Amino acid sequence: MTTPSGTAAVFQRALVVTAHPDDVDFGSAGTVASWVAAGAEVTYCICTSGDAGGFDDTPREDVPRLRQDEQRAAAAAVGVTDVRFLGYQDGQVVADLGLRRDIAKVIREVRPHRVITHSPEINWAHLPVSHPDHRAVGEAALAAVYPDARNAFAFPELLDAGLEPWTVGQLWLSECPEERVNHAVDITDHFDAKLAALSAHRSQTAHLPDLPGTIGRHLTRTAERHGMPGRLAEAFHVVDTA
Repeated sequence: MTTPSGTAAVFQRALVVTAHPDDVDFGSAGTVASWVAAGAEVTYCICTSGDAGGFDDTPREDVPRLRQDEQRAAAAAVGVTDVRFLGYQDGQVVADLGLRRDIAKVIREVRPHRVITHSPEINWAHLPVSHPDHRAVGEAALAAVYPDARNAFAFPELLDAGLEPWTVGQLWLSECPEERVNHAVDITDHFDAKLAALSAHRSQTAHLPDLPGTIGRHLTRTAERHGMPGRLAEAFHVVDTA
């Protein structure tokens, strides 16, 4: 497994851009917890409120508020306090100019050194992670990182609002096809925080019979594939974008 330059470099701020509440916690919460523990500031940008999710008889009009509250609680479990929701319709996200602009706006506000988002590619080996909303958000976030957020002439209304261009140094793509993975993070010491974050999403995880076992086995397999037997790991396609 190769490692891109800069993955171990000191950084101060990171932004996680996902489609739904709980996406970051399934894919990256252990990594986020490790970054926060090392002193980084992390912001979450959730593009929808998860209004099409859920597995019980909660009134549909109550679902967005419930899932936003769950995501804030999950973020707190890994030390994240800045959680932003863009309000797009769950299940109907497209990588249009509006979404690109909204993500670029958050990038210019937060000024992150790293951005975690969904891979825009289909993972044919594990199709459920390639939800259309995930791929649309990944595509829009990629465009927001390059070229939109760094280009002073893209979305001039952002510059008019005082948001100066910002160049993100690295893009970390989760849920990518296995052949794209080039970096794995040992999250063994942050497994409990990841589980606490996932458990906060009760509307999405309370029905699962063995959440710790299922997640633990997945992370164990990931670690084994990437040369860390006996450990737990999350994997990414890391791209240097500076």
